[in-house]
This record gives sequence, C-alpha cells and structure tokens, in this order.
Amino acid sequence: MLQLDVHSPVNPLDFPQFRESGLTLHIKRDDLIHPFISGNKWRKLKYILQDASDQRKTQLVTFGGVWSNHLLAIACAGARFGFKTTAFVRGEQVSNANLSLCRIFGMELRFVDRTAYRDKPALFQRYFAEDQTAYFVDEGGYGAAGAKGCAEIIDELGQIYDHIFCACGTGTTLAGLCMGKIRNGLDTTIHGIPVLAGSGFIKAAVAELCADGGADDLVLHTDYHFGGYARTTPELDAFIRRFCANTGILIEPVYTGKLLYGIFDLASRGHFRRGETILALHTGGLTGILGMHERLAQG
Repeated sequence: MLQLDVHSPVNPLDFPQFRESGLTLHIKRDDLIHPFISGNKWRKLKYILQDASDQRKTQLVTFGGVWSNHLLAIACAGARFGFKTTAFVRGEQVSNANLSLCRIFGMELRFVDRTAYRDKPALFQRYFAEDQTAYFVDEGGYGAAGAKGCAEIIDELGQIYDHIFCACGTGTTLAGLCMGKIRNGLDTTIHGIPVLAGSGFIKAAVAELCADGGADDLVLHTDYHFGGYARTTPELDAFIRRFCANTGILIEPVYTGKLLYGIFDLASRGHFRRGETILALHTGGLTGILGMHERLAQG
C-alpha cells in the first residue's frame, strides 16, 4: 500500500465584515499538505495512484496546460512513488517555471495542438495503446477515483458547518464534498465557485460522479470567474493582496482567490444568516501564481 493518508488543519479567519455580521469563517488548509502535490491534487491522486500500483502500472500519462498544477502534482507524485510520468501539454512548445519543475521531477512533456488535445483518450490510444505499463490519468484528476479521495475532506472536519465552499474547474472536488456530505449525514450546503466561464457542465459532471443524489442541492455561484480560466482583474488582484497581507495565507487568482472573493462578496450581500458557519477549502496549487507574480505585486 502506498502511504497516501493526510490531514490538513482548519484555521479561523478573523475579518470585521464577518465578525460584525455574526458569521464564523474558517479555512481548511489543504495547501499545506505538500508543496507540489498540493491541496486537492493530493486528494484526487490518492486512489488513482493506488489503482495504478494495484494494476502494476509503472507510467502515468496525463494532460494539462502550460501552467497546470495537475501536471506538476503528477510529476512530483511519480518521482515520490516510483512512476515514470508523461504529459501531453496543450498548445505550442513553451518554457516556464511550472514546466521546468515538471522536467526536474523527471516528467516527459509532449506538446500537442489544441485540436488534438480535445480528444484525450484518442491521444492516449495513439501513443500508448501497446504499452502495458501506461496508466491513463484524465486532466485535473477528473473521475470517480478523484472524487472518492476528495470525499475524505468531510471526514476530517472537527465540526459541522452550515456552508462549505470550494473553487471548481472539473467538478471532481465538488463531487467529493457532496459524497462526503451524504456519507456523514450532514445538512451542510455545498457551494461551488466555478473559475472558468461557461461552467454549465459542472453540475452535470458532479451529478455523474456523485450518483447517490448528493449533488441535488448543490449551489453554484457562476459570477466570480473574472473573465474565464486564469483570467483576473485589478479588483481581484487588489482583493488577493489585501487578504494575503492580513492573514499571511497565500492565495492566487486562478482558484482560491476567486473562491474567497466570492465568499466575501456573498457575505456583503446578506447571503448568509447571522450565526451561520462557513468553511472555505484552500485547494492549493500555489505555483500557478508564478505566471502572475509581477502583476500581483503591483498596486
């Protein structure tokens, strides 16, 4: 068995906006699980890696963009747990800090055009159909195994919250939270803040992964993508700078920045009732900030 069990702490966040409204805001620090297999990436990979090991596979083949936290997590996990790693990278060949880290951890990068990238199973079949050592890992760790790992987030909580929020891209972490809620018999409302425009698919993806009905009362807040995936605005940048300076907790514009901005905005609009408790899930992926650090440092 691979040693993949982890727990992350929950920290209180003390902001006058919440204190004066009688609200309690906490943050679960999955960003502290590992510096590179960070946050929900570790959660998603737990059962994927175990299944690959059980099948005696020795190579992980996956997919992502040039700043993908998932690629870095797979590269590091492969190095740590003894897998060779290969990634199909969307778009023209480039060099950046994230991809350099992937290479340092031993990952082979294969750049493919965006048309070919759309059909990931076909790419895998074209290059690895005859390779019995290769194990397919979908982009972002999407799938039932990834959701199963994320469901364990709920098992770790030391108290019951009225609301739990996470940022979402593929819907896998969100599905896991819904599964964990049902398994623990909670009345908690699960909220997703999509980080990309055109996120209508997420609820269907969650429902597919969480077949026990846990997604039936899921709430999606679709107005906090700030123009789309990896897009940001001066308003979001300023919020991130204030939050980091006031808490010592690093967040970034791709995921957790949008998540927390959404929670603060909803609170300001009276979305929560006095006395309610709110948990934000910090899903890590902080290396993504490397592509935006100069912009965020200004202001």
